[in-house]
Amino acid sequence: GSGELYLGAEITDIQNGLVTVKVTGKLSESELLAVQKQAAAIIKTQGKICILALTEAFSGWERGGKWSNFAFQERNDSHVEKMAIVGDEKWRDDALTFTAKGFRPTDIEFFATSRLDEARTWLAA
Repeated sequence: GSGELYLGAEITDIQNGLVTVKVTGKLSESELLAVQKQAAAIIKTQGKICILALTEAFSGWERGGKWSNFAFQERNDSHVEKMAIVGDEKWRDDALTFTAKGFRPTDIEFFATSRLDEARTWLAA
């Protein structure tokens, strides 16, 4: 319905090469591209990074997006060592498919919301 919140994605923290991205509500392609652009700029200054993607009240991906712009991955995957996605267990399979786990050099893992500390530990390892 039209009452859906499009709060999107934003980078909330950058510390020692760890970039925290918060995704709330429904993710649109334009928001994803904006965050990727910011991340690319961070990579230019920091070199290798890890990404912690925190999803809150996540309700999936906006329909109608092309979702096929892999320019960021092609240019930057070699600089993204690990990505931890933290969220509701029901999104695990979709999130790992969406991020193409296993088809990219980046090590990608999904952690249930209650396992945020484990995600942080894994990223720091």
